[in-house]
Amino acid sequence: MTAYKPPVDDMHFLLHGVLGFEHPEIDPDMTRAIMEEAAKLASDVLAPLNAVGDKEGAVLGKDGSVKTATGFKDAYQAYCEGGWNSVPFDPEYGGQGLPWALAFPVQEMWQGANMSFGLCPLLNQGAVEAILHHGTKEQKEYYLPKLISGEWTGTMNLTEAQAGSDLGVLRTKAERQGDGSYKITGQKIFITYGEHDFTDNIIHLVLARVAGAPDGVKGISLFIVPKILEDGSRNSLSCIGLEHKLGIHASPTCTMDFDGATGFLVGQEHEGLKYMFTMMNNARLCVGLQGVAIAERAYQAAKAYAQERVQGKSLASGEAVVIAEHQDVRRMLVSMRSKIMAGRALTYSAALALDKANTGDKEAQERVDLLTPLVKAWCTDMACEVTSTGIQVFGGMGFIEETGAAQYYRDARILPIYEGTNGIQALDFMFRKILRDKGAAAFAYIEEMAEVLDKEHIETLKGATNSILSIAENEGMDAVSYYATPFLRGFSGSACGYMLLRAKEKISGCDLGEAHKKDIEENSDFYGEQELPIILALLRTIKS
Repeated sequence: MTAYKPPVDDMHFLLHGVLGFEHPEIDPDMTRAIMEEAAKLASDVLAPLNAVGDKEGAVLGKDGSVKTATGFKDAYQAYCEGGWNSVPFDPEYGGQGLPWALAFPVQEMWQGANMSFGLCPLLNQGAVEAILHHGTKEQKEYYLPKLISGEWTGTMNLTEAQAGSDLGVLRTKAERQGDGSYKITGQKIFITYGEHDFTDNIIHLVLARVAGAPDGVKGISLFIVPKILEDGSRNSLSCIGLEHKLGIHASPTCTMDFDGATGFLVGQEHEGLKYMFTMMNNARLCVGLQGVAIAERAYQAAKAYAQERVQGKSLASGEAVVIAEHQDVRRMLVSMRSKIMAGRALTYSAALALDKANTGDKEAQERVDLLTPLVKAWCTDMACEVTSTGIQVFGGMGFIEETGAAQYYRDARILPIYEGTNGIQALDFMFRKILRDKGAAAFAYIEEMAEVLDKEHIETLKGATNSILSIAENEGMDAVSYYATPFLRGFSGSACGYMLLRAKEKISGCDLGEAHKKDIEENSDFYGEQELPIILALLRTIKS
């Protein structure tokens, strides 16, 4: 099974060389030092546990406890002791205050090394963001230091069996108590790391409905529901089941039962969905990052196998060759590599915009909003495609579990589904990001793309966007939703082409070896010649 080596050179080149990341306290040398240190934990500690976790999974005890796979608890302790859990968070509560633009490459390493493990800090990160932005002073002071250090972990509790993605029909109830707390009663499903043995306490962020609340999403409130209360007593909640899944076996996906559990309101009643979107938007970018990470892992494995597997003969010399010498295999590998680089650049660009948005930059926030559904949908669809291609490179051995290629494919398949299906991302992009401002943010981004994409592509992209606006105005929202997914694919595919062409322009000034520069140039050329014409055709169907 191929060892995982985080692509530090690619990460560093995109961040500094292409996207122009700058920070008053972080120069390129420091960036590389941080990345290389993170790479050690990813490759030496987390990656070797990936197959172990896939085989063992997590185990639910009769008492409701969950035992994680061999080595996972120790790996989590090493991760926390290294300070990695605190990287992007506010120093006021124990964070390191580093920018998201640097946190994303580091977090990509955790996801690429071991996605089942990486899900725990990913969900915890969302809980931190929700409390930081919407919690009371007391809630921040009590919960954030321990969540940021990793002493405790956090979860998101949205989904119910009868509701799925339609949160407006959730049934979990919150009953007001005389002391200002609430009693939470109901069941939530698909709760990632809802129970585990990494930490003593788990802080659940739970959506529930207070008695007398309005129907639909306007009546939802958000509550902090700790596993262990402040007085040290166990709260009235438990894990009553673990899902048996296609992939991410080592990540415990729990059914949580809240039986009159004590909860504490976050912000105001009936504003819960708005607060939860703070968690979800952060998580959606990180799920896109997961797509890049698992695709990279699959590519590394496929490339290594192709360079070792001798089969067939060269058409030119007649001598036996490794399959990497066969042109169709070479094409598959270049296809994988180009899409990974495109997705990575798109995701890191969102991280840079996020850092600017956090300073109050309105235009940067608009860019984050625009990019979030693109990153989540395009990168996760890409991950399924690339991991599938990886199996194809392995041939029959890819279908055999011992090579690891099958696990990457199985693990990747959840990505287009959770944190809002990619169909939901397309609708979000259509209604909230295009129609809401009549395409203003989208057209601003298209003008930026025009710096490198050819005129025909830009005019077609503009035409497709105008067609969407026209359909919405003349035929209504139901009609325009039919085009949401192909439009998102066309727009995000164009943005990825833009990123790769920018990367090609920056090759001459970067500090990379000639072979690496050639790979980057080949990525751009392949995408431009093989992918952009397909995207252009897709946009034309919308424009017409």
